This record gives sequence, C-alpha cells and structure tokens, in this order.
Amino acid sequence: MIEIDKLIEKCRKNGLKITPQRLAIFEALINNRNHPSAETLHKEISKKYTTITLTTVYKTLEMLTNLGEVASLDIDSERKHFDPHIEPHHHIICKECKQIIDVFKIDNDVKPPKDVLERFKVDGFHIDFYGTCIKCHSAA
Repeated sequence: MIEIDKLIEKCRKNGLKITPQRLAIFEALINNRNHPSAETLHKEISKKYTTITLTTVYKTLEMLTNLGEVASLDIDSERKHFDPHIEPHHHIICKECKQIIDVFKIDNDVKPPKDVLERFKVDGFHIDFYGTCIKCHSAA
C-alpha cells in the first residue's frame, strides 16, 4: 500500500524529482481498490492539473512499477491497469464491465502439476478469475 511520505523518500533516494503532478498521481493511488488504468487516472487528475499529459501519468506509473510500489496488470486486452496493493493477492474480472476485484484468499491446495514442479522451482503465483459480476448478470 502506498504511503506518500515513504514514497517521496524512496523517489528522492533514487534521484527522482517530486512534482505536483507526481504527487497528484501518488494521492490518486492511495487506498485505490479500482485498479485504475493510466487513462482513468489522467482523467481524474486533469480536473485539477489541466496541463498534465497522459504521457506523464504513464511514465510515473512505470516509475512506480520499477520501484516496486505499484503492480502492472495485463488482465484487460484494451489497456494496462495498475494496482497499488503489491501484497500477494489475486483478481476476479467481470468480462462485461471490466470491474476488477481483489481476492486475498484462495484454496491453499492450488499448485502446478507434478511434472511442472519437477522442472521448475516455483517461487510465486498469481491467479485471475473471469466471470460476470452480479450487476451485469442481473442486467442480462
């Protein structure tokens, strides 16, 4: 979870400037459980910072990903989403409205097949579930 003070300190230690636009992006990510895309963040932030570019948002998200403060999610074929919650968890995605929900607990017996384990040392995994949320299912 992003903590602004720690993030500012980490950026400065890595020689990165803290601009008002970057701070706005950091703030937009705090407690954000919506897994926003760069476009969504840009739309939100440009209400206050009218000159912020989508490129600035993308570059800042890339920087945060490289610092390990944001996870980049390739679970939507149309655009990349970003998750400020980097603790291990999974996702469920509605195929209709594209809503992404965090899943923090799954059955502990999930593991690769034995033949895969013989060829790989597994040090982590991530599972994405797909379906239709209740709202979209009810509307159908």
